[in-house]
Amino acid sequence: MTAPATLAPAPAPSLASTGPGGLATAGLATAALRLFSAEEVDAGAARAHPEAAEILRWARRFLTTAHPDLGRSGPVCPYTQPSLRRGLFHLAVTDGAPHADLHALVGELRGHYDRLLAHLTEEAERELLTVLLVLPQLDPTDSTALDALQRGAKDEFVEQGLMIGQFHPVCEEPGLWNGTFRPLRAPVPLLAVRKLLVFDLPFLLGDPGHLAHYLARFAPQVPARIRDQLVTGLTTQSPTT
Repeated sequence: MTAPATLAPAPAPSLASTGPGGLATAGLATAALRLFSAEEVDAGAARAHPEAAEILRWARRFLTTAHPDLGRSGPVCPYTQPSLRRGLFHLAVTDGAPHADLHALVGELRGHYDRLLAHLTEEAERELLTVLLVLPQLDPTDSTALDALQRGAKDEFVEQGLMIGQFHPVCEEPGLWNGTFRPLRAPVPLLAVRKLLVFDLPFLLGDPGHLAHYLARFAPQVPARIRDQLVTGLTTQSPTT
């Protein structure tokens, strides 16, 4: 399923009014988001936003392919190619003030994601729905602001069954299978939203709240391999005696 070239502004969740961590956002500029499917970007509908085409090229060249430093076989992101193939890969860009309130944009992003999700009836499609919020206005040499935005939003997203990740030209987050690999480096700063999946456990072990939400959602169906990761993670984090 693909999205229309424009969507009416969606109702924003609580992040839009207060921002992650309860930070006030009153008085800051806001900007509506425009949402494009990958097919629409290919057709030139996002010509006024070249960063969308740049990120789509990066997704196809980097995320969907293997990398010698990844530390495992398969593509860097196993979900991107199926998402693209099913027409479930979308890019959101700001269509307004260049200094838009980032917290409000995250809230609007969540609203658009929920509207797209509501039209999907197959669980396989719901798991592949992906929306990238491209943020070229952020400093490409310093990921501090984007990292803080993602951390502040993650609590609420995980609680509600979603993952939100940050990608940035200088993102220092290491790979899961090779600590020297930097899989979250993208040519333009962005946030990515998709459904929380059972295989996301390694990304949640560092926060007890995230882990609790994960277990409440997936405990009955956690595969043996994931249970082993959980035991290993908890053992690693346990204080020594």
